[in-house]
Amino acid sequence: MPFTVAIVGRPNVGKSSLFNRLVGTRLSITDDAPGVTRDRIYARAEWLTKTFAVIDTGGIEIGDAPFLEQIKQQALVAINEADLIVFVVDSRSGLTDDDNVISKMLYQTDKKVIVAVNKVDNVDLKNSIYEFYALGFGDPIAISSNHGIGIGELLDQIVAEMPEDNKMLEDDDIIKLAVIGYPNVGKSSLTNAILGQERVIVSEIAGTTRDAVDTPFKKDGKEYIIIDTAGIKKRGQVYESTEKYSVLRAVSAIERSDVGLVVLDGSRDLIAQDKHVAGYIQDYARAAVIVVNKWDAVEKDEKTMKKLTDHIYDEFKFLTFAEVCFVSAKENKRISTIFESVERAYENFNKRIPTNIINDVLLDAVSMNPPATFNQGKAKFSYVTQVSTKPPTFVIFVNDPSFVHFSYLRYLENQFRKSFDFTGTPIKLILRKKD
Repeated sequence: MPFTVAIVGRPNVGKSSLFNRLVGTRLSITDDAPGVTRDRIYARAEWLTKTFAVIDTGGIEIGDAPFLEQIKQQALVAINEADLIVFVVDSRSGLTDDDNVISKMLYQTDKKVIVAVNKVDNVDLKNSIYEFYALGFGDPIAISSNHGIGIGELLDQIVAEMPEDNKMLEDDDIIKLAVIGYPNVGKSSLTNAILGQERVIVSEIAGTTRDAVDTPFKKDGKEYIIIDTAGIKKRGQVYESTEKYSVLRAVSAIERSDVGLVVLDGSRDLIAQDKHVAGYIQDYARAAVIVVNKWDAVEKDEKTMKKLTDHIYDEFKFLTFAEVCFVSAKENKRISTIFESVERAYENFNKRIPTNIINDVLLDAVSMNPPATFNQGKAKFSYVTQVSTKPPTFVIFVNDPSFVHFSYLRYLENQFRKSFDFTGTPIKLILRKKD
């Protein structure tokens, strides 16, 4: 496992801003409203050729508010997973009772703790760090996560605590899964069922997950990263600024994934928003598995699966390449069927076809069904070659791309799919004019 740093503290002290500063991107949602970060967020950071994992956590607060106990439990799990803890406090509000309560929790872990005094945005605030010596964790470091002040010093101290032989796991061969869907279809429950632990906060309240949450895990000797994303709403339904960020996070999660698990609620009819969410898979050309969740709540007979599968394909014509799995995350049933489909999708997402074989298929397809005249010309195809994977992408050379009607290109794709197993993955066909 890589060296792991957990960022902890009470709400609204700037933990997520510091997380974004350390990993060099706006991965975590930052907002003035306390308690915005609910689940643990994982990412990697690099400093002086050393790479380490960083976990952002929800703010630990003593009080009575929605999700408070769960946020605290999530933070405690992150603390247990970490090798080093960065305890973030606020220079402007000074040392608080909550800071003292958190420090007592950290004492019990027996782990190295670095106190980062945030929001030291100018020289006048530098003296405010001294009261934090009372926490008993050594010299506090003055930082401003918004302006980058003191971040280098903090990173130096983090790297100094790392063992010499620390290596971050390379993820080239790790299958990355993005769990996407409309709010409250059971994405977090499905993630927890796949992982076999309470990894993501689950609630009946729609929109509980706001960030995209990465978790590495192993299944049957294979390595995966599963990304539980916030429920995606249509543009007109996104009101809060944090919800807008959540959609961006979900889209980003799809973009960096290999396979998207499109989660549908089997206990209700398909809605337009389901199609909207699934459309992101098409937009980013990702492999996909359609997961019908809450199967336990469906009255069914031996024909129900077939009828619903046909209905889904009829509604999601752009996802007919994806297999449909029927599961119950709540009762942990049929979860293994997802992995069977994921493996097929991932293998085909990375598939390469030899040039001579794909050209034979092109030649046969054109011979069986020659292209009609279009735009006052007739397409004459020269050859085809695969130029990349993820997804399989083919360049077809033709006398003039404008002579090829979109329906004929769809015909060629269908012929390629009949000849090769591309189950679970889109394929791209690009027309190029032959010189």
